[in-house]
Amino acid sequence: AEPAKGPPANAKLFDRLGGKPAIEAVVDDFLARVSQDERINAPFAGSHVPRLRTRLVELICAGTGGGCTYSGRDMKTVHTGMGVTSAQFDALAGHLVATLDKFKVPEKEKGELLAIIGPMKKDIVEDP
Repeated sequence: AEPAKGPPANAKLFDRLGGKPAIEAVVDDFLARVSQDERINAPFAGSHVPRLRTRLVELICAGTGGGCTYSGRDMKTVHTGMGVTSAQFDALAGHLVATLDKFKVPEKEKGELLAIIGPMKKDIVEDP
């Protein structure tokens, strides 16, 4: 038997990641990691987790070409006053990488996803 073939290399990142079910699994694992990390969970302590989960799935789905609409507020508005530091953002990124590694996301796709999220840092971080 031939090995199962994934989507073609030129497919949208959304499809190469495995579609919405895969994105939901990544978001769930990522949120579990963040909730356990005392360095970074304080700014999110008051968050409505189901809504946060929905917005993250929408954001990744929309950003990767999945045709979803992000229904949340822009990153700057959402994070103003939370006091998220550069170190906390980097820790969040580290958790995302660990999650992507757990799900064996290939380096190319991992890099593309991080390239979508990285530029958001300037709108999220409020270093003094």
